[in-house]
Amino acid sequence: MKLLTDEADLERGTSFAENAVAKARYFAKRGQMPTLAEDSGLEVDALDGAPGVFSARWAQMHGREGGDAANIALLLERLADVPAEQRTARYRCVVAYLETPLAKPQLVEATCDGRILLEPRGNGGFGYDPLFFSDELSATFGEASLPAKQRVSHRGRAIRALIEVLVRRSQ
Repeated sequence: MKLLTDEADLERGTSFAENAVAKARYFAKRGQMPTLAEDSGLEVDALDGAPGVFSARWAQMHGREGGDAANIALLLERLADVPAEQRTARYRCVVAYLETPLAKPQLVEATCDGRILLEPRGNGGFGYDPLFFSDELSATFGEASLPAKQRVSHRGRAIRALIEVLVRRSQ
């Protein structure tokens, strides 16, 4: 079995769940042990959920250079005429857990609500974090400390939800 060198090779699905399961199956087969994998992205209401499952490669899909800066620039362009109150968004994460490579996946999903600012703030995080203003933190993910971000983030919530499911299953 060929080891994939680019995570995008595993992200060919049309949903976060499909991608998370594909990654979990791939690595469960390679490691022959229980495995979890996740897929996540940014959903902007004014853009009908885009960039969504294509968040990491959104600019590249539109014929531009790839990477965080290009994705941020494209997002700001697409939202240029959208008023602040209509820039609602969320980060969504789906985690897939497999006990064995052929097991039925245990899926959990979590979100973190916020809005997209007019310009980036903060140098922390990655991806769209400097544009994503978390209502709960009253700051962008780019400004938030790592512990604060982990407390409210979509990934943190999804992993904590998976832990709860696995603990309940074991009782």
